[in-house]
Amino acid sequence: MCGVFGIYGHEEAATITYLGLHALQHRGQESTGMVSSDGRQLKLHRGMGHVNDVFSPKQLGELQGIHAMGHVRYSTSGGSAIRNAQPIAIN
Repeated sequence: MCGVFGIYGHEEAATITYLGLHALQHRGQESTGMVSSDGRQLKLHRGMGHVNDVFSPKQLGELQGIHAMGHVRYSTSGGSAIRNAQPIAIN
């Protein structure tokens, strides 16, 4: 079972989403990721491991925008690899 958390329309969307993912860490500890948006472009960061290991203060600062969505993964299908970490942004 994975965990998903999101914030819409708040100046600190990435920071609040980080805290939400940290609270949901028990739902998945394999990988985590977050995408933020200022309404025009998406910024994505994801990695293997726990929320506090994947997101540094610098990386959170780069996820600017008033919207953010994050995911913590517990693999039920697919391998334990970065390519399976979510969210996934596609051009």
